[in-house]
Amino acid sequence: MRAVFSRFAARVAVLSGTPWAFLAAALIILVWAISGPMFHFSDTWQLVINTGTTIVTFLMVFLIQNSQNRDSVAIQLKLDELIRAVSSASDRLIDVEDDSAEDLERLRRAYQWRARRERELTHPASPEDGESDEAPAPEPRDHDSAALH
Repeated sequence: MRAVFSRFAARVAVLSGTPWAFLAAALIILVWAISGPMFHFSDTWQLVINTGTTIVTFLMVFLIQNSQNRDSVAIQLKLDELIRAVSSASDRLIDVEDDSAEDLERLRRAYQWRARRERELTHPASPEDGESDEAPAPEPRDHDSAALH
């Protein structure tokens, strides 16, 4: 069942993103709007479009989420393989998506600090820039230095 749903979701995701799908949806709205005077803009006439769009939206949420989940897993696998294949990359980042929010935030701060340090080393501030020649700001106290190696 999962394989059938995945294939169906992938196909619907591709089809729903085409200009033809947009044209079909716009045509349905146009026909509905033009039919308004025929039905005297009744509550039932309004209910038809509201119900139809609600059902389509509800179902599309699950189909799009399935496609997003599959794409996310594929990207993570590709990134994990790149990290594994590059000898200078930190193996600590393989499967980092499974870490807690706190661990991810700690890693984010550590890499921000590392990026600042690298920029300062490769593009040191000159006295004309109005910046001092002082050493880079110290590393944050809660920084996980092992995550950078």
